[in-house]
Amino acid sequence: MTVIDVTKDADTFTANVYLVLGGKSTLIDAGTMPGVEDVVREHTDDIDQVVLTHQHGDHVGELAAVLSAFDVELHAFGPHPERTNALADGDELEIGDEIFEVVHTPGHADDHISLVSDQALISGDVVVYNDGAFDDGSFGRTDMPGQSRDVLIESIEKLLARMPDSVSAMYAGHGDVYEGDVKTVVERALSRAKRKEPKYPDDG
Repeated sequence: MTVIDVTKDADTFTANVYLVLGGKSTLIDAGTMPGVEDVVREHTDDIDQVVLTHQHGDHVGELAAVLSAFDVELHAFGPHPERTNALADGDELEIGDEIFEVVHTPGHADDHISLVSDQALISGDVVVYNDGAFDDGSFGRTDMPGQSRDVLIESIEKLLARMPDSVSAMYAGHGDVYEGDVKTVVERALSRAKRKEPKYPDDG
């Protein structure tokens, strides 16, 4: 499975946007980087689908531009005017050359999903490898209205229960791609989330 972070060189704040090439060419989220569709075209003439991990603005800001540029299916857990396929917990989805299970992982966002295959975890914002708060295992912020640390903790526990030990790559919505012992990174993120301390000093 070939995965390209097409927003790697973005000058503006954006979620990571991953282009997964293979049997079912897929864009994970759309980000907020103007011209993201042009960067996608540097790697492929067309894509088959867009999959949203959740619909926070930094993940969908350029979605209209992407959908205008490509004739694609839009998979999302939450309602969206352009959604063609509603995702549910436990669904299976072909992404690139692998089959991923959809895991509903709310807490950071009600409509948040993660995607797990035998080899990879696409974690959105529920778990990230590194960010401004922690390195080597961090978790999505839960200090904004509608978010819940308790629900996020339950989601990370669910993710761990459904993630094979063979998973060796993690593609998160922010921070770096991680390759190695993903389960240990997720366990570390869970332990930090369970402390119930503010993620950032100004979380309140």
